[in-house]
Amino acid sequence: MSFDDLGLSPEVLRAIAEVGYREPTPIQAQAIPIVQMGRDVLGCAQTGTGKTASFTLPMIDILASGRARARMPRSLILEPTRELAAQVAENFDLYGKYHKLSQALLIGGESFADQEKKLDRGVDVLIATPGRLIDLFERGKILMSDVKILVIDEADRMLDMGFIPDVERIVSLLPKIRQTLFFSATMPPEIKRLADAFLMNPKEISVAPPASPAATVTQGLVVVQDEDKREALRRLLRAEPVKNALIFCNRKKDVDILYRSLTKHGFNAGQLHGDMSQPKRTETLEKFKNDEITLLVCSDVAARGIDIQGLSHVFNFDVPIHAEDYIHRIGRTGRAGREGRAFTIASPYDGRFVEAIEKLIGKPIPRIEIEGFDAVGFEPDAEGGRRRGRRPARGTGRGESERRGGRGGRGRGERSRRERAPEDENVIAAAAPAAAEPAVVEERPVAAEPTERPARAERADREERAGRNRRPRHSAGEERRSKPEPIRHDGSHMDASRSERRAEEEDDAPVLAFGDHMPAFLRHPVKRPASRSESDEERDVA
Repeated sequence: MSFDDLGLSPEVLRAIAEVGYREPTPIQAQAIPIVQMGRDVLGCAQTGTGKTASFTLPMIDILASGRARARMPRSLILEPTRELAAQVAENFDLYGKYHKLSQALLIGGESFADQEKKLDRGVDVLIATPGRLIDLFERGKILMSDVKILVIDEADRMLDMGFIPDVERIVSLLPKIRQTLFFSATMPPEIKRLADAFLMNPKEISVAPPASPAATVTQGLVVVQDEDKREALRRLLRAEPVKNALIFCNRKKDVDILYRSLTKHGFNAGQLHGDMSQPKRTETLEKFKNDEITLLVCSDVAARGIDIQGLSHVFNFDVPIHAEDYIHRIGRTGRAGREGRAFTIASPYDGRFVEAIEKLIGKPIPRIEIEGFDAVGFEPDAEGGRRRGRRPARGTGRGESERRGGRGGRGRGERSRRERAPEDENVIAAAAPAAAEPAVVEERPVAAEPTERPARAERADREERAGRNRRPRHSAGEERRSKPEPIRHDGSHMDASRSERRAEEEDDAPVLAFGDHMPAFLRHPVKRPASRSESDEERDVA
């Protein structure tokens, strides 16, 4: 089957031919005719199968007739990430080059004023992330009462990123009579529930078993100690014929540390994660696509939908916590029938995550060995052990133990337990039952009854106390400051002398004397952690 058999317009076919595509992918061949009929579509296909073109191509023909009004877009495409939204906009530019369709891209990190100007002129295709779209709607800059086609792309990723409440709110603002196209790489129960709520008598299209890796990707798994993962990655990069590669980390902090470590060892690397500004993210991605950067260290923000032609390798520096993310990560390579290679570096504590991945894909990941590293197995998960998704801090040798709590390698908790040990032993001894031997009772001298003091001594003591408490009088030229008389809760005034004395005590007391009732946080001030030295940062990126 060719694109000519799908009923697309000559202008769209001409644009497809210029891009270089000859045959549609399975999901394109099944979805395009259904979309042209105006029916709702529920599409489930793994990443890299051409889902984007399956809705952009027919939408161009549908929207070719008609004209958009100011602030009232005719179609809406929701994407979970900025990069994926920008890629969809590029597809519309490629395939719609012979149509006069206007489009607007609403993503965070860009100027509100520029986006508002495009909306004011009217747009046929609105591509947006949920957050920015809601911001502009609340500002009164956009109306969604004229949307005829709604596309929800990468719905399972929307769920993972917490966008589902925003998506539900956006859908509630759209007309009830519309065409809805719903695409997802996986179909968990939550996504199925959303599809049932948003779609009306949809045509279900599934072109591959959910969460199955592409057959063109060669997989491998290496298990090393946690502190050896960076060295293992460097040896893999030197041993493999890497043309370009994505290197995935679970946390944004680890992305930055690994990026600095690779550049320190002479690798041509860049980084991409959610804390970067949008211009910087766009610049980095363009450099990687133009082969100016060989290795791109990234978080899962780049795991979905980023189409990089000819990507040769994918490295999972961290085993993904969710098994489905493994499919999306390695799906960046081996696309369009090309061969790809994907390697995962695991620590002994990642056993249950690897087991979940192997259960999902239905087969074990082949183990590989790296020269210079001994074979390491997975440690069994003990009750009360590592929490889900937590990794030990990465480092090497003595420096790591010092960061955890001192030169001896013992943590703060262990030191505190050691310091409390004598006190705990005394408490235990006091609570224990009495021994068989009779207890020795220490005899203390009984204080004698106080005798009457001479009247003169008592008078001297009273005068001394009165002199201590007596306040210095004001100078002759100084006016006494007047203070408002406090009022009791029942409305009556307090005694004047008492209120004045209280006010004077509050004014003159430089510090608060708590005596025996001083709070614990003042008796034991919190020790602030010492700032990280430059040597610690050096060890982090070793």
